[in-house]
Amino acid sequence: MKKKQPLAADPMQVAPGARKAPDSRASAQTPLDEVVLFQLEKTNKQAKLYSQREFDRQGLGITVEQWVLLKIIQEHNSLSQQELAQLALRDPASITRTLDLLVKRQLVQRLPDSQDRRQFQIVLTRSGLAFVEEHMAMVESHRRQSIAGLTKAEVQRFLEVLKRIQQNMAT
Repeated sequence: MKKKQPLAADPMQVAPGARKAPDSRASAQTPLDEVVLFQLEKTNKQAKLYSQREFDRQGLGITVEQWVLLKIIQEHNSLSQQELAQLALRDPASITRTLDLLVKRQLVQRLPDSQDRRQFQIVLTRSGLAFVEEHMAMVESHRRQSIAGLTKAEVQRFLEVLKRIQQNMAT
């Protein structure tokens, strides 16, 4: 004959040997370290910190955000400030401040737009193009470091997953 388990004195306490019912509040909360978006943000910040430390160590005199704008401009040759803001995923006001600094350093220039006099086309100067080309090898080494130990297939699959997450969040 099976012995009955004694009831717990405290109604919130589980009787010895009994399984505790899951707490609906606790089970609905995923630990932050298991949240994909948190891990993406954490990884992004670590990558920026790593690159900024290297930029500073090498004496580049620019921020990672400035580098991103230079690289986007280099890849597109000429674009409006609005297009640059969209591609950089930044608001136009912050782009204006960053561009002012890059213009001051003579890495970019604003040219009048022949189609719309209210707008400017943003282009690299000769020294801006030379700056990007001179430091591209260092940036490529940062990129290689970020995927060290991953196979090409893993990197490809990871890119596919990231793009799917971006699509999910765009709707």
